[in-house]
Amino acid sequence: MSVNKSHDAYQPFTSTSEYIASPELKMAVNAAIKLARPLLIKGEPGTGKTLLAEQVAKHLGLPLIQWHIKSTTKAQQGLYEYDAVSRLRDSQLGDEKVHDISNYIVPGKLWQAFTHEQQTVLLIDEIDKADIEFPNDLLLELDRMEFYVYETQQLIKAKQRPIVIITSNNEKELPDAFLRRCFFHYIQFPDEAAMRDIIAVHFPDIASKLVKEALEIFFDIRNVPGLKKKPSTSELIDWIKLLLADEVPLSVLREKDNSKAVPPLYGALVKNEQDLHLLERLAFMARRR
Repeated sequence: MSVNKSHDAYQPFTSTSEYIASPELKMAVNAAIKLARPLLIKGEPGTGKTLLAEQVAKHLGLPLIQWHIKSTTKAQQGLYEYDAVSRLRDSQLGDEKVHDISNYIVPGKLWQAFTHEQQTVLLIDEIDKADIEFPNDLLLELDRMEFYVYETQQLIKAKQRPIVIITSNNEKELPDAFLRRCFFHYIQFPDEAAMRDIIAVHFPDIASKLVKEALEIFFDIRNVPGLKKKPSTSELIDWIKLLLADEVPLSVLREKDNSKAVPPLYGALVKNEQDLHLLERLAFMARRR
């Protein structure tokens, strides 16, 4: 089947005013578009995987269709669903529309992307949350850009191949057959220099001294051995937003007393009681020393 790809006219994806992309990530996005392959993005939660799809759509001026996957999501739901319950109810009420089964076919996200008048960016978000068979169940449709609706005997073909971006938090391994069909990129956690650039996007007028102290605390927490949930980029942004809103003095952040292992407004960075207790134990041990 021939599907219009129409990628050659696009300007290559770059960092935007709202999103800092590494050279490797920009290369991956542009390569996937050129190859007309799904782009599989892995990385720690909070490293901007979902936001990437939004920024690619915005950069290219294309509609974004988002399919957020849950543990109960089935691949068939991305194609369409047959609402048999509504049809039964309408038949009991004597509604005439029961005679046309198409009234009870609910298009899924792939259907919407395939039949949209414009080319779209299709985000399949957190694919690893679903059953292990979920990725394989989409192989044929993503390859051929078409699927069959048995209830209405329709063949739904993509008017234009959507740009497919798939995210995974690495909660489970994905099938080899699925991986072979994707262009893969792992988003490395930003180093301090990259994190400064990210902070500058969100807080262009922030004082450099505050950034320095906040980043030092942030990376110190991330480097604590045994931490169950390391703070992510999005949590750092939330924490800085709170520091600015509450006008926390710079002297509080500069305090190097090891007995104060828990930073101010820690609830933005530390997300469970085990990690909080770990930091408190470190503080207790520092006091003993």
